[in-house]
Amino acid sequence: MKKINKIKIKINGKIKTIFAESKLSELLKQLKIPLNKVAIEVNEEIIDKKKISKIKLKKNDKIEIVHFIGGG
Repeated sequence: MKKINKIKIKINGKIKTIFAESKLSELLKQLKIPLNKVAIEVNEEIIDKKKISKIKLKKNDKIEIVHFIGGG
């Protein structure tokens, strides 16, 4: 029987358990985050949206997702 590895990460201050080897793009899709309206930071480093599908999340990663809000 194969053991499913899970890891804990922190998203905007809240702990979430995900599958090990998950990619950032998969997480954002699961959370229904619209890429054109957010800035994403992983471990205090701003992420280029072109590289999102190449980033594998690791145990204890800290992700901050900031939504842009228009106004005047």
